[in-house]
Amino acid sequence: MTALAGRYPRLFAPTHWAWGGIDAAFTVTPMPDELVTNVHLVGFVGADVVICRDAPGHWFLPGGTREAGETVDACLARELVEEAGAELAGPVRILGAHDCHDPKPEPYRPHQPHPRKAWLWCAADVRLVGPPTVPDHDAEPVEEVRAAPLAEAAALLAPGGDWLPDLLALAADTRP
Repeated sequence: MTALAGRYPRLFAPTHWAWGGIDAAFTVTPMPDELVTNVHLVGFVGADVVICRDAPGHWFLPGGTREAGETVDACLARELVEEAGAELAGPVRILGAHDCHDPKPEPYRPHQPHPRKAWLWCAADVRLVGPPTVPDHDAEPVEEVRAAPLAEAAALLAPGGDWLPDLLALAADTRP
């Protein structure tokens, strides 16, 4: 892990997600399934990365919160269709996870672990097959989906976390 931390220092630096009040640290140590609350994907279409833009104009990687009893694979497949109108076109690789501590008194959803949880980050080849199918009750309507060159995707995602360009680089550098 030391070599990876040296190569991707922003990714491995402890971070605070102000939007959720969550402290997080990236690790490549496998996280127990019962701690994984969220699953996100660096999806590749050729050499390009699939990114999504919400109504306020923020760019993000597709993924989201696991439903009660949902497997990681099922969550990933559902979130890809909902947020990116995409489907898997190859095997999923786990890049690592953010090991998170949530100081709020209650979990985000009743079925989730608390106060410790994990956000899983994966990579895979995908196909864009149609428009996003985000349910009407979802708080994050998707306005745009695109497959962008790595550098462009990194620049568009960076305002969401200075570690995101390092995550993209890790995904690209470890592609088979």
